[in-house]
Amino acid sequence: MQKSSRKRKPPSTRRGRGEALTTTKAAKTAPRSVREPTKRRPTLPSSPAVGGSVFSAGAEANKRPNKQTKLLDLLRRPAGATIAALSNASGWQQHSVRGFLAGVVRKKLGLELVSIVEADQRIYRIVAAKQA
Repeated sequence: MQKSSRKRKPPSTRRGRGEALTTTKAAKTAPRSVREPTKRRPTLPSSPAVGGSVFSAGAEANKRPNKQTKLLDLLRRPAGATIAALSNASGWQQHSVRGFLAGVVRKKLGLELVSIVEADQRIYRIVAAKQA
């Protein structure tokens, strides 16, 4: 076996990546302070409450309209709404609006979303809640 010509540091002074040089054993075994849990806002339940609906709970909880309620109002109209109209109302890109329709409207809220092609435009509207 050949010895490398490269000089290496003795093992006692070598440190790994991100390790600090400690001189006492007590410093290595000292207990760490525990962080207190952060205060999180309570979330609304994803399923409708017994005797109520998602619409009333969401409308009462949000005093000011947010993007989700604006889009849901557009979708509840009898005329419905196009992707372009929903995109303009929310400021989102079209693929984000489609993700909102599939993820929030259909899956999370459990609403029945119907799409119809009229005059070369796809129009989305909320018909009623799905019966599970």
